[in-house]
Amino acid sequence: MRVRTKTPASITEGVIWKNMLLFFLPILLGTFFQQLYNTADAIIVGNFVGKEALAAVGGASGTLINLLVGFFVGMAGGATVIIAQYYGAQDHKNMQLAVHTAIAFAIVGGIVLTIIGLLFSGTALRLMGTPDDVYPMARTYMMIYFAGMIPNLIYNIGSGILRAVGDSKRPLYFLIVGCLVNIVLDLLFVGVFRWDVLGVAFATILSQTVSAVLVWIVLVRTPAAYRLELSKLRMHRATLARIIRIGLPAGLQSAMYSISNVLVQASINSFGTNVMAAWTAFGKLDGMLWMVMGAFGITVATFSGQNFGAGQYDRMRKSIRTGLVMASIASLLISLFYILFGRKALMLFLSDETTISYGLTVLMIFVPFYVTYVPIEVFSGACRSAGDSLRPMLLTAFGVCVVRLVWLATAVQIWHRLEVLAACYPITWILTAILFTIYYLRGNWFRRNLPKKEAEN
Repeated sequence: MRVRTKTPASITEGVIWKNMLLFFLPILLGTFFQQLYNTADAIIVGNFVGKEALAAVGGASGTLINLLVGFFVGMAGGATVIIAQYYGAQDHKNMQLAVHTAIAFAIVGGIVLTIIGLLFSGTALRLMGTPDDVYPMARTYMMIYFAGMIPNLIYNIGSGILRAVGDSKRPLYFLIVGCLVNIVLDLLFVGVFRWDVLGVAFATILSQTVSAVLVWIVLVRTPAAYRLELSKLRMHRATLARIIRIGLPAGLQSAMYSISNVLVQASINSFGTNVMAAWTAFGKLDGMLWMVMGAFGITVATFSGQNFGAGQYDRMRKSIRTGLVMASIASLLISLFYILFGRKALMLFLSDETTISYGLTVLMIFVPFYVTYVPIEVFSGACRSAGDSLRPMLLTAFGVCVVRLVWLATAVQIWHRLEVLAACYPITWILTAILFTIYYLRGNWFRRNLPKKEAEN
C-alpha cells in the first residue's frame, strides 16, 4: 500500500481541471514565446531580406533542425517521465540520479548534434532538392544553428525537469527573456548590421544560450531534491537504461513526424520558391496549434506521471479525460480563428498575392481537421507517463510516417498539385487518431506498467 503524499505542485490532489489549467497556461505561454523565436525570425527576414531568405530559415533548414533536435528532446523526455514518477512517489534518491543523467545526456547530445550539423548540413539540403537560390542561405543558417546545440538541449531538458516536478512558471520566464533577447538581436543584426540570414542564426543561438544559463542557475541553486550538483554530473548506467527504454521510442516518434515532414518538404521544393515561402509562412500559423497541443501533451503527461507514481490511478484517468476535453475545445477555437482571419494572418509574412493564395490553399485543407489530432497528443502523453512509449511510437510510425510516404509516392506523383500534397496531413491525422483511441481504450498500456504487487491484485 502506497502512502499518499502531497506534492508542491498540487498535482496529486485538488480540483483537476483547475490545477491542470494553472499548470497548462505557463506552458502554453512558454511554447508561444518558443514559437515567437521562429516567427520573429520569419517576419524580420521576410521584410528585410526577402522570400528566398524566408524559405531558407523556415523551409528545408527548419525541417531538418526539427528532425534532429526533436529526436534528442524526445529521448530526454524519458527522463521527464521517470522524474515525474519518482517525484510523485517521493523517491528522492532515484530522482537525483535521473536529473544528473538527463543533464549529462543533454551535454553529450548537444556535442553530437553540433558535429552532425556542421558535417552534413549541405549534403542533407541537397538531398532534399533545395533550390539553388535558397541553398547558400539555408546552409549558412543550419551550420550556425547547430553550433549552438549544447545550450539548446540544456534549456529544453532542464525545463523538462522543472515541469516534471510541477514548476511550469520558471521555464516560461526564461523563454520570455530569451525571446526578447532574440527579437532585439534580430533587429540589430539584420535590420541595422544587415547580416541577413547570418544575423538571424546568431541571434537565435545567443538567445537560447541566455535561456540555458537561467535554467542551469535554477537547477544548481535550488534546495529541493532535484538540485543539480556538478560533482554528480554523469550518466548513471541503470538510470540511463530506463531513460532510453522510455525515451528512445518517444524520440523515434518525434522523428517520425519530422522524417515525414522532411519528405513533404522535398515535395514542396519541387513546386518552386513561391510555394516554399507560402508553406513556410503557413507553418508559422500552423505552429499555433502544435504549440497548444504540445502544452496539453506536457500537462497530461506530467499529471498522469505524478499520479501514476503516487498510485492514484483514478485521478490519473480523470486527468487524461479532462485534458482531452480541454485540448479539443482549444483546437476548435484555433480552427475558427484561422478560418475567419487566415488571410490577414498570412499577410504578416507575405506581400505577394500569388504566394498568399498558395498559403490560403494549404490553410483551408489543414485547419478544419485540427481537432482530429487531439487524441494523438493526449493519449500518446498518457501512455508515456506510465512508461509505455514503444507502442505509441509504432502507431505513429504507421499512421503518420508509412501512410504519408505511401501518399507521397502514389497520389502526389499521379496528381502533382499542392492540394493533393497538403491532403496527406488530415488523412494521416484521422487514421492515427483512430489507432490511438482504440489502443488507449483497450488499457494494455496501463496494466503492463503497474507495479507487480498492484498488478497481481
